[in-house]
Amino acid sequence: MKKVIVLAIMVCLSSFELSAQIKTEKIENKMNKEVPKISDFPTGEENTGFAKYFTGKSYLAPLTSNKDLNVPLANVTFEPGCRNYWHSHTGGQLLIVVGGEGLYQERGKSAKHLKAGDVLEIAPNVEHWHGATANSWFSHLATNGNPSTNENKWLEAVTDEEYKNANDQIFKL
Repeated sequence: MKKVIVLAIMVCLSSFELSAQIKTEKIENKMNKEVPKISDFPTGEENTGFAKYFTGKSYLAPLTSNKDLNVPLANVTFEPGCRNYWHSHTGGQLLIVVGGEGLYQERGKSAKHLKAGDVLEIAPNVEHWHGATANSWFSHLATNGNPSTNENKWLEAVTDEEYKNANDQIFKL
């Protein structure tokens, strides 16, 4: 009888321990999926409208709405490892980094490490990509030059090898 009671207690304790472990893992998974606050600007919603031009998840928060001003401005947030495809803008682009750490690369040039406060003035028709580093969330404000005539030209995805090389170059891995 004592053996049965001891065995029952052991089973109960094992079940309790397993239940606690599963609960902890669920909480950790939920926490890992939440977007951290990395700037004072809103994160917005998942960027499903442009998801086909990104590797990984990004979030988009439009910040201006007055079309008469002709200055569209949005906060774009990238999860770690997320980057957009190679692309260009006929009117150029302006990026203002507001949080986390990111990467920017023009075709044929070395990658640049981006941190809050950096400002990128990208000339018209320059093929480039930008996104988060492998280990950090990243957020920038974005607007396009000549927005009434600007056109984005989306190109191929940044390969995993190109992305790894950019991270390795920045962090000397």
